[in-house]
Amino acid sequence: MNDNPPASLADIFRRLIRETGPISLAQYMGESNARYYTSRDPLGEEGDFITAPEVSQVFGELIGLWLADIWVRAGRPDPVHYVELGPGRGTLASDALRAAARYGLTPQVHFVEGSEALRQVQRGTIRGVQHHLDLTSLPDDGPLLIIANEFFDALPVRQLVRSAEGWRERMVGLDDDRLVFVSGGKPMDAAVPESWRQASQGTVIETSPASAAVMSELADRLVAQGGAALVIDYGPRETRAGSTLQAIKAHKKVDVFSAPGEMDLTAHVDFETLAKVAKRQGAQLLGVTMQGEWLTALGIDMRMEALRRRAPDQADKLKRQQDRLTGESQMGLLFKVMGISAPGWPAEAPGFGS
Repeated sequence: MNDNPPASLADIFRRLIRETGPISLAQYMGESNARYYTSRDPLGEEGDFITAPEVSQVFGELIGLWLADIWVRAGRPDPVHYVELGPGRGTLASDALRAAARYGLTPQVHFVEGSEALRQVQRGTIRGVQHHLDLTSLPDDGPLLIIANEFFDALPVRQLVRSAEGWRERMVGLDDDRLVFVSGGKPMDAAVPESWRQASQGTVIETSPASAAVMSELADRLVAQGGAALVIDYGPRETRAGSTLQAIKAHKKVDVFSAPGEMDLTAHVDFETLAKVAKRQGAQLLGVTMQGEWLTALGIDMRMEALRRRAPDQADKLKRQQDRLTGESQMGLLFKVMGISAPGWPAEAPGFGS
């Protein structure tokens, strides 16, 4: 008998499906990303993808100025805590805190991070950072300034599909030895919003109970302690039909079943639902806008121009960086910025209009 454990997560899934039947997409995505993120540093040219803070320091600097502005207008409360969810290498925090310090904002820094590999990198970037596995251990003695950049897109989603028999959950099963999508046997019509019940056959809708739960907890914290939050991610402003699940490996899209645990699985963030959850819990919605518009309103043009004057030999590179962050065909349109704040904190903030 061979008592060795299966060599890959794909093998574990196959064995589980053979023994107990199809598994939910949320379970597949959650367990895949848990293994993926805890086992590596996925960022940069040598990794699988690049996020906005790695594109240009200006991204983090403008976030730091935004945080300093709302903190000053809230009366400069002390103590105050900077909290980042999924902080990568700590690059965004480093740039944001450097800019915020110019206005007297020097908060204690807290990272919600499960990867020991990334924690090691972050300790080298941010001196004195405190790490947390989830939100429950965050301090409760002062307002929180929360950043979630490309965090919600990696949380598990659930998909429901309209079949001839009605709505069913989209599950992960086997075709011979291949992982494939299959329809669950249980009717799911009661879980479908009324406005979607009569959608045409083949329609897929995505929900993310995990994302709603995290947003609910963040909003509860803000209501109880004060503070503000920025959620920056990709997805539409209004809930739409269709599957947005994708897998990225070595900067390229790959099949979502090709290498579970070895690739980044993401789905578009449902900002309409997140906004509803935040407001339901009592937080103030500052707005949801395109990343390009938000960065432009915060002065990215002037900041980049100042950098170009200081380093004219880098002008072309700086132009490419700005285009990457704000261009409609790149991150500017697909990525959204959502701001929320605590009751009693400013209800308006730069980048979100009046």
